[in-house]
Amino acid sequence: MSILTKICQWLPFGKVPEMHAQGVYKRLQKNDVQIIDVRSKMEWDRSHIEGSINLPITSLSIDAIKHLELSPEITTVVICLSAHRSIPGVRKLKQFGFSDVYQLEGGMLSWWKLSLPTSK
Repeated sequence: MSILTKICQWLPFGKVPEMHAQGVYKRLQKNDVQIIDVRSKMEWDRSHIEGSINLPITSLSIDAIKHLELSPEITTVVICLSAHRSIPGVRKLKQFGFSDVYQLEGGMLSWWKLSLPTSK
């Protein structure tokens, strides 16, 4: 992998598959999705989606994924505040073998705008 490719995978630009907040909420109700919140611990502590796993983007590694026992076979949604940090999160998970992975369209801002439930 070239240095340019390595750098570009971390840039919060470009398109990755997205799932709308309502779709994520419905999938949560069925318990058939895993959510990785790549915001900082402090942001996650203030408000997060119940059942989400906090794994800050700066700590996202194959070792962390294995330690958390996340499954690449389960639909995965990556979440951040405004759908910027989640873009490289989706790219990294695809590199780690996750095939059905999305970012939350609009990030937590869209979740809060719809007044969907959160935990603190």
